[in-house]
Amino acid sequence: MRCKNGTNLFMLVLAGVIVGALFQALISLVKYIADPLEKLPTIVYWLMGSLSGASYRELLAGAPLIMLGIVILVLIRWRINMLSLSEEEARTLGIHVQRLRWMVIGASTLITAVAVSLCGIIGWVGLVIPHIGRMIVGNYHKVLIPACVSIGSMYLLIMDTMARTLTSAEIPLSILTAIVGAPLFAYLLRKTGGRWG
Repeated sequence: MRCKNGTNLFMLVLAGVIVGALFQALISLVKYIADPLEKLPTIVYWLMGSLSGASYRELLAGAPLIMLGIVILVLIRWRINMLSLSEEEARTLGIHVQRLRWMVIGASTLITAVAVSLCGIIGWVGLVIPHIGRMIVGNYHKVLIPACVSIGSMYLLIMDTMARTLTSAEIPLSILTAIVGAPLFAYLLRKTGGRWG
């Protein structure tokens, strides 16, 4: 599958791997130079993800940006369906494919960046929940986006409740979401063979 400018889809994946490796190195640098008694445990705990550190003040600061990203995705939800078509078919329907892709990537990145800044890295939610949503409501994004928001929030509340109640000390959320998410994703992958529609 090639994009309009000849850039391969694999180049986007490769660029993500490169950027991820660069920022992982920068995080390691911050951990290396951090005060090992005071700052390092806070950094490590944040990297493992937790909702306990998020306050109403931080939420009020981050909510407008998250809402902006959600509003953008909701406004273009019917166009997102066109991305499943070939580029030529989408263009004949009046869709500027490259601009639409960048809008989706930009809005999703904005939502993710703000959420991570508030509660740390909580993995597997954004990978597993959309596929569960597709299995329940189908691929139509007018229904799929609200379904993913609802299912994802319920899933995260259940995981957070388990993280706070299973042991006397709170378990970092990313540990629980990985323990539940990885086998669930493997099951979904085996069941569907990679076809999520």
